[in-house]
Amino acid sequence: MKMKADRPYSDPEKAARRIMEHARAFEPVQDGRIYIEKINYPMLYQDKATPAEYWAG
Repeated sequence: MKMKADRPYSDPEKAARRIMEHARAFEPVQDGRIYIEKINYPMLYQDKATPAEYWAG
């Protein structure tokens, strides 16, 4: 019997794919760099991933 459903980004490969989707959504600013805030915010607050899931990705 499961008490909780599986987290959507508990698989590191799924989390990595989602992080790359966020990274591709933004135009690089300087020398191909992307502001890390542009990836952190959507992953942690909009997708509701935990820091451990983000770190695993």
